[in-house]
Amino acid sequence: MDFSLSDETRMVVDTVRRFVRDKVQPLEQETEELGRVPPDKLGPLKAEAIALGLYALNMPAEVGGGGLSVLDMCLVEEQLGQTSDALIRRVFGQVYPMLMACTPAQRAAYLEPTITGEKICAMAITEPGAGSDAAAITTTARLEDGHWVLNGTKHFISDGDIADYVIVMAVTDPEKRARGGITLFLVDRDAPGFSVSRVQPMMGHRGYGHAELVFDDCRIPQANVLGEVGGGFKLIMSSVSGIRLGHIGARAVGMAQRVLDLMRVHAGTRKQFGQPIGEFQMVQQMIADSAMEIYATRMMVLNCAWDIDQGLDPRDKVSMIKVYASEMLGRVADRGIQMFGGYGFSKDLPLERIYRDCRVTRIYDGTSEIHRMLVARSIIRNGLTL
Repeated sequence: MDFSLSDETRMVVDTVRRFVRDKVQPLEQETEELGRVPPDKLGPLKAEAIALGLYALNMPAEVGGGGLSVLDMCLVEEQLGQTSDALIRRVFGQVYPMLMACTPAQRAAYLEPTITGEKICAMAITEPGAGSDAAAITTTARLEDGHWVLNGTKHFISDGDIADYVIVMAVTDPEKRARGGITLFLVDRDAPGFSVSRVQPMMGHRGYGHAELVFDDCRIPQANVLGEVGGGFKLIMSSVSGIRLGHIGARAVGMAQRVLDLMRVHAGTRKQFGQPIGEFQMVQQMIADSAMEIYATRMMVLNCAWDIDQGLDPRDKVSMIKVYASEMLGRVADRGIQMFGGYGFSKDLPLERIYRDCRVTRIYDGTSEIHRMLVARSIIRNGLTL
């Protein structure tokens, strides 16, 4: 493996690091309190990110994105992980890789304005009865008089309340399902029969909405199929490994690193019983354990990213990283709260937000239990092939 970085990549990572630290982190508390990114500050900040070339970095250069390799993007995601998900979405953009399957007409209507920050996209897969088992969705789509007609309910849809359009996964052939019976659709906000029934309150990830979406004989043009009819599940699966690796694995490293940085400073400045608490062995153990686990996770992420860039199948490694990174972050966040005591539990520091935000990483994009099952099945079938 060659983890050497080009000067251009180093510059991008350093620019993101400084931008997050100096411009984005100062808005975290206000975003938490308002339940949204402060509107008067979002516009200028987003415009600055776009001007610096930091918006939609995950997309190919041919469509106006950053054109970074998976490895390079994971290094960027690590820096993004040092702030809240709400601010990442609003300031740096949430552009889904499956949009590369757009037709030329769809690129002009959906992909291009999303990459330039003019439109917001949401991804609607999860349903009340289908979470980790995405193939079990019940939302249906049927072709009728030159239109697709969608019926069903999606929930926990990030940005679903404000999205200009939604990528919706629906069953088009109940007999085939994941084997050619699931299709992706581009559904505009004003499509007849599409509505947001409610915004679901959450324990963490404040600052943006998590909505329940209803499709009641929702009619969309036949041309709004994303990719091929029946190819939706395959298209989702082809993108999900990179998303999990960056959004969960790399961001968990960044968030945990931020906690460790706070712990390090506190260990040297906070005194009890006449000495800095960093002199106590139990505090040293918290710091050492956190540092080792962060390092191990970072190496796992970079190794897997390198594999993807070489064209190797990453699924087993991504499942391992999804479990390990999310659980590592939970342990580090818990140690941070414990070390800071009452201050860690207060809203004066970002620790309590990080503690709340990180809990869901063991749930979304497949629970820890599901990914452990996938890893075990693969090892039983093929052995440990790393």
